[in-house]
Amino acid sequence: MRRSDRLSEIIEIVQDGRLHLARDIADRLEVSVRTIYRDFDTLVASGIPIEGERGVGYMLREPVFLPPMNLSLTELEALHLGMVIVSEAADTELQTAAASLTSKINKVATANGTVPKNWGFGVYPFAQAKIGFEHMPRIRSAIRSKEKLEIAYQSLGHQSTTRVVWPLQNAYWGRVWTMTCWCERRDDFRSFRIDRISDCHRTGRYFDDEGGKLFARYLDTVNVDLAQLPQRRP
Repeated sequence: MRRSDRLSEIIEIVQDGRLHLARDIADRLEVSVRTIYRDFDTLVASGIPIEGERGVGYMLREPVFLPPMNLSLTELEALHLGMVIVSEAADTELQTAAASLTSKINKVATANGTVPKNWGFGVYPFAQAKIGFEHMPRIRSAIRSKEKLEIAYQSLGHQSTTRVVWPLQNAYWGRVWTMTCWCERRDDFRSFRIDRISDCHRTGRYFDDEGGKLFARYLDTVNVDLAQLPQRRP
């Protein structure tokens, strides 16, 4: 597994708000505990809001979701796509401007409007982030209309699956987007990297509030885990 993919996988693991031991993550990703320690040091130095220490455990204190602030989700997506294109241009002046705009947009890309120093870890080339943009209009529309989607997905372990999901929210992680949803196959909440979705179609079937399988319920679950953190022990 490439290091960039491993860093993404670590974020996916810790974003549930629970405390995770480095040795458990190392076993899951089939690397050494020392490697996981170095990865967490890299993520923290990049500004990802991860808290914890060696021998105790790690967690993502503040999920990085797109907020309803000055920019709509569609406007932010359009700016991000523009930065993808400009950053690959040969014009140095435009590349510098794109980097500056990235910094300004990142300042409104967290839940409370504040950003740790150096937030927006640059472990992904923009070309990778660009892959998933073709699916974004369909996903946005499905979130608004509560329409189920059928997606073909390739995991970081290169396993391909087809799933029916209830799309709930898009999240932005600094060049990489994920879709939070209810997965019918797993009967649970899941987050999928949009750039790893190879196919996405509408099903014509819709979901409602049954079973609390909505984004608010997902956030409630995360908040409960955070509230219980002081009592949790490795």
